Amino acid sequence: MKLLDLAGHPLDVVLSDDAIARITRGRHFVEDVLGGDGRPVYGATTGFGPLVIFEGRDSATEQCDNVLQHLTVGQGADLPVPIARASVLVRALSLAQGLSGASVSTVDALCRMLSTGFAPAIPTWGSVGASGDLVPLAHAVQSLRGVGHAFVDGERMPAADALAAVGLTPLELDGRDALALVNGTSVTTAAAGLAALSAQRSVKVAIALTAALADLLGAVPAFLAPSLLKAFGHPEVATTGEDLAWWLNETTPSQDRPLQEPYSIRCAPQLLGAARSAIGWSTQTVSQDLRGVSDNPLFFPDEDLVAHGGNFFGQPSAFASDLLSSAVTQIGNLAERQIDMLVDPGRNGGRPPMLAAEPGRHHAIQGLQVLSTSLVVAMRRACTPAAMQSVPTNLHNQDVVPFGTQAALTAYEQAQKLRLLHGALGVAVRQAAHLDDRASTASRCTGLVAALSEEIDPITRDRPLDEDIRVAADVLDRHTQEVSP
Repeated sequence: MKLLDLAGHPLDVVLSDDAIARITRGRHFVEDVLGGDGRPVYGATTGFGPLVIFEGRDSATEQCDNVLQHLTVGQGADLPVPIARASVLVRALSLAQGLSGASVSTVDALCRMLSTGFAPAIPTWGSVGASGDLVPLAHAVQSLRGVGHAFVDGERMPAADALAAVGLTPLELDGRDALALVNGTSVTTAAAGLAALSAQRSVKVAIALTAALADLLGAVPAFLAPSLLKAFGHPEVATTGEDLAWWLNETTPSQDRPLQEPYSIRCAPQLLGAARSAIGWSTQTVSQDLRGVSDNPLFFPDEDLVAHGGNFFGQPSAFASDLLSSAVTQIGNLAERQIDMLVDPGRNGGRPPMLAAEPGRHHAIQGLQVLSTSLVVAMRRACTPAAMQSVPTNLHNQDVVPFGTQAALTAYEQAQKLRLLHGALGVAVRQAAHLDDRASTASRCTGLVAALSEEIDPITRDRPLDEDIRVAADVLDRHTQEVSP
């Protein structure tokens, strides 16, 4: 699944000999069926959706034109380039299994696109995630045909110009290729996968920041007793406690701290352990999506079978994405409460309010806390589950739908907001370390604070912190990936 992380940039994807053989065999079977016994094949001999009861166009080229043109209706801002490119990669992975009847040349064209800086411009709104991501994938395919718009190295331009700029020729398709390209949940899976990867990194960041905060406050790490956490009965909670203890190795508790810390420290193993478990299940579900084939119909030469069914119904990733959103939002709640602790002189270990060296003359992280409040409320509002918001559409052909695409895009956005919340907390932790004689005592926490301090100056006079927050998010991602247990 980590390939999705790399898809935002040029990526060498090569079809193996086995993949070429599978695709070729599946394609020949489709051609034999269409040229032989007169069996009906959805989208090849019929109309689309509820119009399946009518005959399709006379030629495969006209069928291709029909399926793409009527679906090119998307609206809203373009999807982020990493999602657009990851969607193409996911579609290629599905088609390469040879059960969709796509041609080798079509799948190879997707791979060649991924080796360049090209990305299709895909509008955000249009998919209900039930018959695959029909509308967004239609826009992606249109871009590859030179219709609409695309990006080259992040610059938006007409798709025909973008193809020429990277040395690609417009994609030529027949009806089966066109339907195979749009009739899957690849946008949903791509967005959910990128959200899951970001959430996994954020758990590591949350553990490191919680440890650094506990160390700076001089918290007694009794809440991490292995026997205590094992007794809770949840393995991920015990593992999270072990990770926190690893960060807090060598910490020297303060004599001034209470017997029990606030929940934002004391219950961090339970909260982050539960989030880690939920994110793990979501990641497993999305990984299963990536290994599966999302399309309709599917073709099985060994069984002489053209199977019409619902393998484009994005319910698994819909549930996974909604759970991701919930887990990520609760981690955001924790980060916001930890920022609140640091601005409060009654709870921050005797540091000044707002971590301002001269309160009133300067305000330090006062605006940063307002941002954190804004972000966490935005995350809570967006947390309404999408996976059961079914509204019948398509002449009741799609009479129950999972809205997996909306769930996945929301999870992706939630993960981006959490990164910013952690960036804000990172700036606050760096400032707290600057303001007190009590420095970090745990060597690994000291290393984390040093990494932040190397790129973020202390706040001695009020200054814009917007860039510092983004830099801190990057530092935290990088440092925790390098040194976490």
